[in-house]
Amino acid sequence: MTSTARPTLYGTRHGVSAGHYLATAAGFAILEAGGNAVDAGCAAGIALGVLLPDLVNVAGVAPIMIRMADGTLETIAGLGHWPKRLPPDVFKAAGKIPNGVQRTVIPAAPDAWIQALERHGTMRFADVVAAAIKCAAEGFAVNPLLHHTIRTHEAEYASYPSNAAIFLPGGKVPQVGERFVQGDLARTLTYMADQDRAAPDRAAGLRAAHDAFYRGDIARQIVAFQEAEGGYLRMDDLAEYRSRIEPAVVRSWRGHKVAVCGPWCQGPALLEALLLLEQAGIDGLEHNSAVYLHRLTECINLAMADRERFFGDPAFVDVPLDYLLAPETIRKRVALMRDGRAFGEMPPAQDGPIAGFMPADAEMPTVEADTSYVCAVDRWGNAFSATPSDGSYNSPVVPGLGIIPSGRGSQSRPDPAHPSGVGPGKRPRLTPNPAMAILADGGVMPFGTPGGDVQIQAMLQVMLNVLHFGMEVQEAIEAPRVASYSFPSSFAPFDYFPGRLAVESRIPVEVRAQLSAWGHTVKDWPDVTWLAGCVEVIRSDPATGLLAAGADPRRPAYAMVS
Repeated sequence: MTSTARPTLYGTRHGVSAGHYLATAAGFAILEAGGNAVDAGCAAGIALGVLLPDLVNVAGVAPIMIRMADGTLETIAGLGHWPKRLPPDVFKAAGKIPNGVQRTVIPAAPDAWIQALERHGTMRFADVVAAAIKCAAEGFAVNPLLHHTIRTHEAEYASYPSNAAIFLPGGKVPQVGERFVQGDLARTLTYMADQDRAAPDRAAGLRAAHDAFYRGDIARQIVAFQEAEGGYLRMDDLAEYRSRIEPAVVRSWRGHKVAVCGPWCQGPALLEALLLLEQAGIDGLEHNSAVYLHRLTECINLAMADRERFFGDPAFVDVPLDYLLAPETIRKRVALMRDGRAFGEMPPAQDGPIAGFMPADAEMPTVEADTSYVCAVDRWGNAFSATPSDGSYNSPVVPGLGIIPSGRGSQSRPDPAHPSGVGPGKRPRLTPNPAMAILADGGVMPFGTPGGDVQIQAMLQVMLNVLHFGMEVQEAIEAPRVASYSFPSSFAPFDYFPGRLAVESRIPVEVRAQLSAWGHTVKDWPDVTWLAGCVEVIRSDPATGLLAAGADPRRPAYAMVS
């Protein structure tokens, strides 16, 4: 066993792991008060929108996966679609989706949390949101990543007066350890909680909190600001919005069932890469050996080529998932690979080469440092997995509310003809993608991470570390990782780095040299630990009655168990 910066945490009752320690504490307090995993996950998830305001927005996206103890498994998309008044070709001529209000899709996170509570929770909205309100009103200490984001993007924050008022208090970048207060956001959440408390029962309270955001004063302020700034979002877009409830995409692997969200996000690429790697073969390979990392990388590249070619909102695009994940298709894709020789570029998709992308001339891809993650498992066996997101420097805060309606339209392509192209009523292709493994031994393992296009790559490596290499959860999380960039980025300007393989510094020099000799363009990740993701995992073990929880020290993530 390799030594780790932190131990795996073991408990017998329940656990939470989230991208900020105070969010973990918020979810854990709910569990200790008798709430279930859904109540706890929602509490932690909403708190992440307060505690990581550079990475997650309360009015952003929040894709959720829930598995109840009775076996019910479902996803709540938590991803808004483009407003209905958006002209379909408005961005095509410019070839890009601009920063600001025009990239706004319907803010989905409040609806997603409330739908999760309505369908599977037990507690009132006011109780679930209490910790988030406290952290917004009383403040919390600035962490190094928050400081880094604001310092790096100071000019963007300063370009919007309402953002500068929050993120550049007194005209200065807040330093690590300073108290960071968000009074307007506290008042917005308090207003929703007050509507809940005024209702006669829990069900009515959840509806009232939802209406406060999507039909009431909050919605009116959002729309007034959007209209004034040239955005397309209107009252009927908000009033009619509900996140889609969809079945998870599930495939069997070595007796386990691995569940991801649909192709409106990148989740199915994780399944495809896993099945490709199983076909390519990893039994007997040393962890992070050159052969293992070569096969891993090439399987990821094949899956990401299919993501580029096919994935989009299945309400608008026919995504042939059954075909892409079929055994015969997997065998044909793996036959394109060669040990000892990298593709060196984006491989062809299932139906042929993908044209139209020129290699980027930047040193590193454009990465919007947003997203976090939370998972929870309770004493009854319910499990929760969610990846809330949306950053805060590319779109303006609504004055007086402290929120930014989701700017996730940035992940649509400007050309409506692209599978993930922009269109009224259509969802962008999302990078955040919570996942879960229903284990062969009867246990469950929710897992996920931030990281943009690195997400499924980090998730796959950690899952294999646990379920193939037999590592403890924390060891699996802390093990060094790699990531390919040999496909178009999900973020404008959709950078493409043929053959690029980024590696953490702990990958041995001799392994890097071998990968380079095989044709991979090996680059060290810059000295910024968050680029490799921040994976959180909880694994239940029916044989021992224990939960094992871990959190990634690459960001301020922590787990708690009891």
